[in-house]
Amino acid sequence: MSAAHCAAPLQECKTLPPVTSCPALRAAPIPAYLEAMPNYRRAYVPGGCWFFTVNLLDRRRRLLTENIDALRVATRRTQTRHPFTIEAMVVLPDHIHAVWTLPPSDADFSLRWRLIKIDFAKAIPKTERRSAVRIARGERAIWQRRFWEHLIRDTEDFRRHVEYCYINPVKHGLVTRVRDWPHSSFHRDVRAGLVPEDWAGELSEGDFGERT
Repeated sequence: MSAAHCAAPLQECKTLPPVTSCPALRAAPIPAYLEAMPNYRRAYVPGGCWFFTVNLLDRRRRLLTENIDALRVATRRTQTRHPFTIEAMVVLPDHIHAVWTLPPSDADFSLRWRLIKIDFAKAIPKTERRSAVRIARGERAIWQRRFWEHLIRDTEDFRRHVEYCYINPVKHGLVTRVRDWPHSSFHRDVRAGLVPEDWAGELSEGDFGERT
């Protein structure tokens, strides 16, 4: 990306410019959400920043958006008991993308997702079909047992994954503009002045854990 491209008004930049050590680019406007980004650590080291994809077991269902209030309560309750910072988050009908930063003394993101899943499951009716194994274990059949995790490496990696959260509803054809999807931290960032309401990005290539 050239310095001239980065220097264009943010509304005209499809891709938000990353923080860089290049003097020419450092003179360009830097998005506020990148200026405020956390320090990064290696995987499983306390205080790290990760990108997650968490999927429903049945990807044809729309449980997450149909029960968005229950998901919000489960997330806030977990955040109160085991703090973490939500850098970005988007909820689609059948999956979630999120970028979290954990406290300096903590690296247990698995515990947090487990608690969110459990609290959400407790809050919604038992309408799903369960396998004999899940019935024997007393498990609901709502979530896939595993989730995708990716340690954020640097500012460019942070930008790509935050933007992926923003644009994901457009990717899946749920809306035509980022600002039209209600279940996204994009709106929080717009209110905070971190990104313009008419921001329009490009889909990043790579593996973001959306395979079923």
